[in-house]
Amino acid sequence: MSASPNTLSRWQFDLTWSLFEFHLGLLDDTDFLWEPGKVCWTVREGEDGVWRPDWDESELDPIPVPTIAWLTWHIGWWWSTAIDHARGRTPRERVDVTWPGDGAAAVAWLRELRTEWLSVLDDLTEEDLDAVAPFPWPSDPEHRVAHMVAWVNAELMKNVAEIGQLRLLKASFVDS
Repeated sequence: MSASPNTLSRWQFDLTWSLFEFHLGLLDDTDFLWEPGKVCWTVREGEDGVWRPDWDESELDPIPVPTIAWLTWHIGWWWSTAIDHARGRTPRERVDVTWPGDGAAAVAWLRELRTEWLSVLDDLTEEDLDAVAPFPWPSDPEHRVAHMVAWVNAELMKNVAEIGQLRLLKASFVDS
């Protein structure tokens, strides 16, 4: 039995999401802003009440360790952008994607993005998957929408692993 590229991508996404749900269900509000190191990226509430991520365009040395809040913002940012591209909408700028303000709201936001992404996946045809990818390689005609779908899966897997590791570290160092 052979699986279409879209069927296989959907299976891989569902597997990754099930692992994410495991961690999401075990997070509490104190986990999101826990800073695991001295050099850390997080989200910070501005005077206007909007939560914005730490960010630098250059490669920092040492690389800041992100908080779970920062990682959930990061997922929301790249996923929103991928969805915008897939839907033919003008993609949001990084500075326009902010963190919702607490753990429960962040989890709800990510679950909404999952629902929207599943709709994107369900609408893709074999022809769509073979079209030139608009994101994240806008100037590379060799990458197809199928590559973008695979990139979303890989990026989500990486971020889920990072969130899971941070959750375990916090439980080991702080909660014990």
